[in-house]
Amino acid sequence: MPKQKTAPYGSWKSPITSSTIVAKAIAIGLTAVDGDDIYWIEQRAQEAGRNVIVKRSADGKIADVTPAAFNARTRVHEYGGGAFCVDDGTVYFSNFKDQRLYRQVKDRKPAPLTPEKEWRYADAVVDRSRKRLICIREDHTDKSKQAVNSLVSVDLNNGSVNILTMGNDFYSNPRLSPDGRKLAWLTWNHPNMPWDGTELWTATMSEDGTLANAKKIAGGEDEAIFQPEWSPSGMLHFVSDKSGWSNLYRYNGTDVKALCPMEADFNRPQWVFGARTYDFESADRIICSYTQDGKWFLARLDTTSGAFEIFDLPYCDITYPRVMNRAAVFVAGAIDQPTALIKFDLITHKVDVIKAASKKKTDTGYLSAPQSVEFPTENGLAAYGIFYPPHNKDYAAPADERPPLLVLSHGGPTSASPMSLRSSIQYWTSRGIAVLDVNYGGSTGYGRAYRERLNGQWGVVDVDDCVNGARYLVERGDVDGNRLAIAGGSAGGYTTLCALTFRDTFKAGASHFGIGELEVFVKDTHKYESRYCDRLIGPYPQRRDLYLARSPINFLDRINCPMILFQGLEDKIVPPNQAQMMFEAVKKKGLPVAYLPFAGEQHGFRQAKNIKRSLDAELYFYSRVFGFKLTEKIKAVKIENMEEPRRKKKRK
Repeated sequence: MPKQKTAPYGSWKSPITSSTIVAKAIAIGLTAVDGDDIYWIEQRAQEAGRNVIVKRSADGKIADVTPAAFNARTRVHEYGGGAFCVDDGTVYFSNFKDQRLYRQVKDRKPAPLTPEKEWRYADAVVDRSRKRLICIREDHTDKSKQAVNSLVSVDLNNGSVNILTMGNDFYSNPRLSPDGRKLAWLTWNHPNMPWDGTELWTATMSEDGTLANAKKIAGGEDEAIFQPEWSPSGMLHFVSDKSGWSNLYRYNGTDVKALCPMEADFNRPQWVFGARTYDFESADRIICSYTQDGKWFLARLDTTSGAFEIFDLPYCDITYPRVMNRAAVFVAGAIDQPTALIKFDLITHKVDVIKAASKKKTDTGYLSAPQSVEFPTENGLAAYGIFYPPHNKDYAAPADERPPLLVLSHGGPTSASPMSLRSSIQYWTSRGIAVLDVNYGGSTGYGRAYRERLNGQWGVVDVDDCVNGARYLVERGDVDGNRLAIAGGSAGGYTTLCALTFRDTFKAGASHFGIGELEVFVKDTHKYESRYCDRLIGPYPQRRDLYLARSPINFLDRINCPMILFQGLEDKIVPPNQAQMMFEAVKKKGLPVAYLPFAGEQHGFRQAKNIKRSLDAELYFYSRVFGFKLTEKIKAVKIENMEEPRRKKKRK
């Protein structure tokens, strides 16, 4: 083994570059099975973030379904998801540019199905017997009011749209029983988000396709229902968190029964349509994914005997499971392998990697192994995170040096960070920068009570947990307490700005499309999140005092360290003026600050060039603030209120 070089943390040369991260990299999403064929969504950074429906045929051939001019992405709830469905080889999808539904028959060109109106569609299922789709529609016709959401049918002959039910603020998950006679769906109202409280309803289908005998089966203001699904025998299944944990339940037409009570979560936060954690192997066998202590597992549940078999797999993040023939198809990530679409034989347990998110295989000698950490936080409670110590097989740091630490605050805030391999984290650790990815109070996957810690405490609990996680690692001797940084996107950007404003633990920070002014955010944001803060902070305007007190923009006198801000200029969720206001205010105060706006980007960067630029710019920023030298050439970032580095004069 070659001798390691000794170099300061942060200055290690790494093969994990921003270019390799975005090179032919994809994000794999929503899956579907149709006979022996498998379909999925690929989000391609190299194609400006275009979402492509891809198909693997029974013969193993993989090919794009949607032509280059189409982008299978819906804007319902702005976050989208559930953008396509497939039936007997015919694909139906929402096209991003015009938000119309399109039908693509075999290899023909997609043809528009719905009319040109200010309507958006998501989460469609095919009603074969009535020759129609049943889906969610979001009507943006009246610009003076919030969008109107409803459950509708779309005639496959003429594209006419008929409302099946409406009146509530939100709908999702329309699911037809196998005989086509019953429909199940979820619905909820402001100020709830779907993980706060939803209702599961069913109705019978009349001969004319209208709904009759509608009945609430489960759920309520403080019980969240996830993924209603009919078994092959017509039994309604769903996930409920009424016990404090999101477990599987079954409705037999009379009673609701818990199928496998355990302290684990079988749900995902419904930020996007189409999220799922289980499917049916048979009428009485379920293939399900669940999370426990921050790790995801795949298991088989026998609903008759109660037997629960956990499969021995190398994956720690599993989502979108589907069952076909005798195999399970799902998207999975491991700690040392890129996220991939997997086909798992349920009999032989053979694993077949259908498509990996990246063709680039990184030498494990450059990968940091994640460590699950539990640390003390406020009020005698514990919080959780994933610690990645610096690691690079070619380098060692001076014996008396401790590494800088980058604390990551995930978005949502109702979300969670997985343990699976993410090159965007290894980018830092392979250069000698430690990372702590914090699953602060409010994160999913640790039970309802843990998530509800954030109720009324956003900007407090999340910040405390990030601060206490950093302090824990400093006290343990893992990192340098004088070189602590924090970064996050969206809600994580808000946590970052709060930490830099209301605490003095961190010496630098990076906000990616983060919220700086809560009052502006709650007035300007889209319908789906317009009442989100009612639970996270308090009802507005009644508790306007809290919105003002927790807005970093109102307390710039407390900011005493450098920051860098990144923002998409077409962001409809966090308006661009948030970052601009913060930048101008910090600049005026005289602190080092940088601002990088990106044209054509929305909420979360999708274009390869912008993903690359934001990664490198953040590294450049930290190198200037913490004083370590870069071993690679990175385009400089203009940092206000900081002297430009002196350039060496060229010798004549």
